[in-house]
Amino acid sequence: MSASFKGSNSSKFQVSEFILMGLPGIHSWQHWLSLPLALLYLSTISANILVLTTIYQDPALKQPMYLFLGILSVVDMGLATTIVPKILAIFWFDAKAISLPECFAQIYAIHCFVGMESGVFLCMAFDRYVAICHPLRYPLIVTDSFIIKATLFMVLRNGLCVIPVPVLAAQRHYCSRNEIEHCLCSNLGVTSLACDDRRPNSICQLVLAWLGMGSDLSLIILSYALILRSVLRLSSAEAVSKALSTCSSHLILIFFFYTVVVVISVTHLAETKATLIPVLLNVLHNTIPPSLNPIVYALRTKELREGFQKVFCLGLQKK
Repeated sequence: MSASFKGSNSSKFQVSEFILMGLPGIHSWQHWLSLPLALLYLSTISANILVLTTIYQDPALKQPMYLFLGILSVVDMGLATTIVPKILAIFWFDAKAISLPECFAQIYAIHCFVGMESGVFLCMAFDRYVAICHPLRYPLIVTDSFIIKATLFMVLRNGLCVIPVPVLAAQRHYCSRNEIEHCLCSNLGVTSLACDDRRPNSICQLVLAWLGMGSDLSLIILSYALILRSVLRLSSAEAVSKALSTCSSHLILIFFFYTVVVVISVTHLAETKATLIPVLLNVLHNTIPPSLNPIVYALRTKELREGFQKVFCLGLQKK
């Protein structure tokens, strides 16, 4: 598809849309990836709805840890829905064109949801820290009021702090190329097409990442360092095993989430030409965790598995 332009004056032009080319190097057969991606999206939505339904219906799961898991499910569905339908439209219908406002809106939504997921992981780490290190004070600290305030803080922090990212991207001048070697609108991928200086965008994204997700990760590491110190002081091996098992699911998801974030960040900072691996990592990072989170918790959390069984049994009884 040829680039579309609109005249801004007699000598300069501004593109009116971007073209998302898909996965670099495999454009001719990338549509074959649509089936596993569609199945992954359906599993993401269904698994997270199941988690929300189970937490809502089972009184035993009205605990802060599971309420935070429910919030994580909502964020995961939002992130997956922001990305996957557009990718499937590219693969199935060759709908590669995306308007500038739609592209900048996707940049905003992706940054907002990813930041909120990081914030939820921090809240879950704090919840485990208080539960293990200060069990007697746990009901006084992690209350329903605390959960509401923490959720509102995450929404406001990420909803407001990421606004400069799409705003700065929209202020760039796109006068020649409009083809993006990607399946989605990533900030640095889009601004790489700009004819003027894009360094403000790169600096802004780096600063926001360090202030937001960097501080979240630092506090998560601190929380688990304090948890580990407290656990190692326990005299009973059974108590140590039980304490660590309650954190294992969380640690698995945190490790996967932040490892891929670091890899993608380093790739972007290197400013290498778009190749399949970095782009694929970016797509997978935004699609796999939303489906992986409920599965990991279901496999490793006895109370959640029992909740699933109650929901299924209730459904069968109604039939």
